[in-house]
Amino acid sequence: MLNFTESNMAESEQRRWYAVDDGVIGGVSQSGFRVDAGAGCFGGEVSLENGGGFASMRREPNGFEPTLAHSQGVTLRVRGDGRTYQLRLKSSALDEASAYRVAFTPTAHQWETHQFTWAQFEAVRRGTLLSSAPPLDPHSIHQLGFLIADRAAGPFLLEIASIAPYSQG
Repeated sequence: MLNFTESNMAESEQRRWYAVDDGVIGGVSQSGFRVDAGAGCFGGEVSLENGGGFASMRREPNGFEPTLAHSQGVTLRVRGDGRTYQLRLKSSALDEASAYRVAFTPTAHQWETHQFTWAQFEAVRRGTLLSSAPPLDPHSIHQLGFLIADRAAGPFLLEIASIAPYSQG
């Protein structure tokens, strides 16, 4: 579990996140990640220039994979800006350019809890659904991240209080 409200987490957690923005295809969107006031903050600006239009952050799980593997999904505690984001999970079942995603649109300026079962995640490669991909196996997760690609230019900010295993009942 990642709980950004723990004060001892800020510096070490901030170093584990890195940006993979649309500069990889010639775009100029920019994003960053910081831990501030008890939240992980994924923010920046999406630009549609040069065929771009997305920004993302990735994190190596570093030790919480076993708790995800034995759960029924993921719970996020987030505060957004009304834009649509994706939680993305990299899996050894897919190639490096692919991921499992689930989209969510947090209400602007309100803390919310979003719960996603493994069955809600869909396999994609550069935004295209992979119909022949196997269902997400939580034991195969080796990376997680967030992406914004809502085809709208402008600033964005997603605050994350926690990322935790989800179990019904």
